[in-house]
Amino acid sequence: MRQTTTMLTIATPGAGLHEITDRIVRWIGETGIDEGLLTVFCRHTSASLLIQENAAPAARRDLERYFARIAPESDRYEHDDEGPDDMPAHLRSALTTVQLSIPVIRGEMALGTWQGIYLFEHRRAPHRRTLALHLIGE
Repeated sequence: MRQTTTMLTIATPGAGLHEITDRIVRWIGETGIDEGLLTVFCRHTSASLLIQENAAPAARRDLERYFARIAPESDRYEHDDEGPDDMPAHLRSALTTVQLSIPVIRGEMALGTWQGIYLFEHRRAPHRRTLALHLIGE
């Protein structure tokens, strides 16, 4: 049994779903591990991770609009240290997840045909987000 880790930095242009599947695929290929379990962990409280539809851009736009509706910017929040999008970003992150576990089979993630991995940036401004990747297997 082997394991390997890396830190992946993602520069986001602002709010939205940003696909990161290809960067993770490249890293898995470099590890030489063919069978195992991948953990992807987002080290932030105002961004999150999703496995989601990667073929139809409309699906991503609908998701972004949905989260904007259920956690809107508002002056009603007490926590606004970094601006009006601060607390809504934390709420959106709490409603999704910051950690994914994905089986790796024959050197590839066992994602479905239309699935991709997304960093969901919940802040309007560009950010540099750090993801911790851990792969254990053989």
